[in-house]
Amino acid sequence: MTTIHRLVTAALSFAVASTFGAPLSFDFKDPKGVNNVQFHLDAPLESISGQATGISGTVSFDPASPAATTGRIVLDAASLTVGNPMMKDHLHGANWLDVSKYPEIVFEAKSLAHATTNAGITKGEISGILTVKGVAKEITVPVTITHLPGKLGARLNKADLKGDLLVLRAQFAINRADFGIQAGQSTDKVSERIDLTLSLAGGAAL
Repeated sequence: MTTIHRLVTAALSFAVASTFGAPLSFDFKDPKGVNNVQFHLDAPLESISGQATGISGTVSFDPASPAATTGRIVLDAASLTVGNPMMKDHLHGANWLDVSKYPEIVFEAKSLAHATTNAGITKGEISGILTVKGVAKEITVPVTITHLPGKLGARLNKADLKGDLLVLRAQFAINRADFGIQAGQSTDKVSERIDLTLSLAGGAAL
């Protein structure tokens, strides 16, 4: 093989690797502080809603193989808040989430099943391990993953920043009893069911 042939082959290999290369690693620690988890508990006597914005973690996503998506999303438990200050203190306290002892809520995404992709939007069911208050449970939830090539700079208002965005959206419910959070207690005011809505954007600088 001549030198020219070797150079052409190397260039083609690089082009293929760039197009169909290794998965991108997306960082979900949002510098804008917009990423959020909303939660809602609807009990007979009271309806409680709140949110958290202390989100970090990374997700591995390959545009050529969305079904191979894996990752780890971490929520700072102390960032969970509700409108009533006393309720917030109770939420953070030892009887409920005990955030001083268990400062993180973690979801380890292991696999994505039934994945379908259309125009950069992948829908499927993601399975993994959710750890709350030191209790780890396997869960499967529906998720929508939107890959936005070249949009990182636009989101952060930095025209010279090159990179992709990955937007995750999910709605699902968990049971607080499954995680040892005052199981069967105060159910007239605090629902056993917790409805969750996640809206997260992560960036991969190129």
